[in-house]
Amino acid sequence: MAWIGANANRGSRSGAQTFPGARVAWQANDEVVRAFLQRVYWLMSLGLATTGIIAFAVASSPAAMALLLGHPLLFYGLLAADLVMVLAFAPVAARAGTAAASVMFFGYAALSGVTFSVIFLRYTLGSIGATFIVTGGMFAALSAYGALTKRDLSSVGSFCMMGLTGLVIGSIVNLFLGSALISWMTTFVGIIVFTGLTAYDTSKLKQMAAQADGAESRAKGAVQGALVLYLDFVNLFLDLLRLLGNRRRD
Repeated sequence: MAWIGANANRGSRSGAQTFPGARVAWQANDEVVRAFLQRVYWLMSLGLATTGIIAFAVASSPAAMALLLGHPLLFYGLLAADLVMVLAFAPVAARAGTAAASVMFFGYAALSGVTFSVIFLRYTLGSIGATFIVTGGMFAALSAYGALTKRDLSSVGSFCMMGLTGLVIGSIVNLFLGSALISWMTTFVGIIVFTGLTAYDTSKLKQMAAQADGAESRAKGAVQGALVLYLDFVNLFLDLLRLLGNRRRD
């Protein structure tokens, strides 16, 4: 999509003739990108809704929470399953159809809802809701920037990926150290990393939509894009919740 914008700007500023066929092609491609991103956001929103509803339902069930918290191996097993599903999603989606990729995405969102239910025991419902609204506002602004900017955000993506690698290493190390300082550092770095990744990933999805070959390819790409933005949103939300959330006292 970036080359389309560059060509459009060049034509309008230099006074060069714009052929009707070129204008129609640009508008058609722009419509394809817009429809693709709308589908990505719709799927991502449904995934977030699935996670939120299941998390609240599990947290509201004493029996479910007793099962989850009373068996640490079960809880950590679910976390491991979360990780496996994320790592396996891209290769599985590449071979499977759009329907199978969608089932896998919503299965991951549902499983995440089970593991995320514990945040209702740690933070007040009001602070969870307020943080969700703040995250939504930040995400919308950053994603809009990624979708509208003509700048190449590759350098932002490279910086954020290096930061993400550092976050993973720091989090693993802190599992053994239990340092409050490292925990706060990873929280602040996480906020920076996932704000940058939100803009970068949206920009990459825009390029993907412009270059995709065929409706099936775009449909499958929309599911993959929904997972990417879902992960950006969720991780940004969790880091902001650690920073802004009010802990329960009961």
